[in-house]
Amino acid sequence: MGHLDHAALGWLTPVLSYVMACTGAALGLRCTVRALAATGRSRRNWLITAASAIGTGIWTMHFVAMLGFSVSGTEIRYDVPLTVLSLLVAMIVVCAGVFAVGYGRERARALLLGGLTTGLGVASMHYLGMAAVRLHGDVTYDPMRVALSVVIAVVAATAALWAALNIKSPVAVTVASLVMGVAVSSMHYTGMFAVRVQVTPSGEVLPGATAMQFVFPLAVGLGSYLFLTSAFVALSPTAGEREASASAQRPVESVAH
Repeated sequence: MGHLDHAALGWLTPVLSYVMACTGAALGLRCTVRALAATGRSRRNWLITAASAIGTGIWTMHFVAMLGFSVSGTEIRYDVPLTVLSLLVAMIVVCAGVFAVGYGRERARALLLGGLTTGLGVASMHYLGMAAVRLHGDVTYDPMRVALSVVIAVVAATAALWAALNIKSPVAVTVASLVMGVAVSSMHYTGMFAVRVQVTPSGEVLPGATAMQFVFPLAVGLGSYLFLTSAFVALSPTAGEREASASAQRPVESVAH
C-alpha cells in the first residue's frame, strides 16, 4: 500500500485551490444574478458565462489541489485527453444546471433538477479526473466515502443555485461564495480520502504528462480567465445602473426637443 500525501507542497495547494473555488463560485453567482435580470440573448450569454465560471473554478480547484497529491513509491502522470474531457464535462453539466434554473418556470423543480444535474456533473468531473491519473499500481476507492463525496457535491450545487436565485447583494454573494468554496473543497478531499493505492514498483516509463508539464499551465490559463472575467463583470453596468442611466438621459432629451 502506497502512502498518499494530499498536501505534498504544504498549505499552498489547499489554500490556492480554495481561492479558485471561491472565485469561480462568486463569478458564477454574479453572472447568474445578471442573467435573471436580463432577457433574450443577453440572458443566454450571462448564463453561459456563469456556467463557464463555475465549471472552470471547480475544475481548476480540483487540479490545483492535485498538484499537491503524491504517492510514495511511484511517479504520477496524467492522461491528457481524459483530463481535457473532465473539463468539458464540468462545463457542459454545470451549463445544463444553470440553464435549468435560468429558464425554469417552476423555481423549486428547476432548483432540484439543476442541483442534482450539476452535483452529479461535479462528481463525474472529479472521478473522471482521477481516472486520468497514471501510476505504477492499482487505484481503488472506499465506496462509503465516494457516496459521501457525491452527496456533498449535489448539496453544494443545489445551495449554489439557490443562492443565485435568492441572493442579490455583493456582500451576500461574497459570503455565499466563501461557503461554496468550503463545500467544493470538502467534496474534493472527501473523494481523495476515499482513494487507496496498491503500488507495484516498476521501471517502465509511465504514459501521459506530468502535472507541471500539462496540468499546471492549463490551471494557470483557466485561473487567468476567471480573474479577467471577474474584472469584466465588475466593470459591466448592472440592469439597475442601465435603467438609472436611461432615466437620467430622458429629461435631457425632453428639454432638447
